[in-house]
Amino acid sequence: MNKKIHIPPSEITPRHVYLSRRDFLKAMGIAGAGAALLAACGVPEGGGAQSPAGTAAPGDAGIGRQTDELGDGVNTYEDITNYNNYYEFTTDKQGVASLARDFKTSPWTVEVGGLVDNPKTYDVDDLLRKFPQEERIYRLRCVEAWSMVIPWMGFPLASLLKEAGPTSDAKYVRFETLNDPAQMPGLKNRLYPWPYQEGLRLDEAMNDLTLLATGLYGELMPPQNGAPLRLVVPWKYGFKSIKAIVKIELVAGQPSTMWSTIAPNEYGFYANVNPDVPHPRWSQATERRIGELKRRPTLLFNGYAEQVAHLYDGMDLSKNF
Repeated sequence: MNKKIHIPPSEITPRHVYLSRRDFLKAMGIAGAGAALLAACGVPEGGGAQSPAGTAAPGDAGIGRQTDELGDGVNTYEDITNYNNYYEFTTDKQGVASLARDFKTSPWTVEVGGLVDNPKTYDVDDLLRKFPQEERIYRLRCVEAWSMVIPWMGFPLASLLKEAGPTSDAKYVRFETLNDPAQMPGLKNRLYPWPYQEGLRLDEAMNDLTLLATGLYGELMPPQNGAPLRLVVPWKYGFKSIKAIVKIELVAGQPSTMWSTIAPNEYGFYANVNPDVPHPRWSQATERRIGELKRRPTLLFNGYAEQVAHLYDGMDLSKNF
């Protein structure tokens, strides 16, 4: 059963620090009734993010009141925006923010096609207006064994896929990132098979937890975190949560993904968080939560087993890693 969890926003978006974007929030029609969970990869440990002119950094006020459903507090805005994996810019986590500062996210279109009845190219602003935005707090667990808790904004991927109308032959969803070396200096590194590609099984993509994220802390998504549109799949390692999406394609066969192409023995297609299956070069049994001194145990499916374990009934999770 795909049980849905709702969590009160608990002032995830303090209005007094967001005066400059009231019109944006109103236009997006954020669903304030309830929020669920959250997670993805590419997040921080220190930094110097610049907050909007004339405001405090989002999340600096009332941080203790913002928690996930396990009671863990969210990371600060500075954490989230200054320690991030985004190889299209650099392999230096703490260098992404400065390199992405001038990244153009508007105008932006996303092509949705493949094995669907209603293929369409969407302007990202149309997506913001069409699909009610929700605030969700999810845990993010990176394959590198560090983690965060992040207050995302976005809408369920299932909403977009239902409108596209997958055909009976569609079994997987393939995602593709922008490939623009002029804006993304990391693309000049030919060690990687650009553009970045990721994929999910269709039932994973349709799960209620799977989010197309458009922002965090009540603001539009910062460029270094995947603006204007990124995937968030909280029970999987963060590299599955592809950033700067320009194409979503429904396909019949399991799609190639960048990391499983580079090192299939280290980065599987499923990439489900599993403390019992070590990475070949390190243990996944514990993790370093950014902002904490001690390591903590890693939870199966990143703590979302009740919502997603049924997707893998009968599978050997050590082989289908």
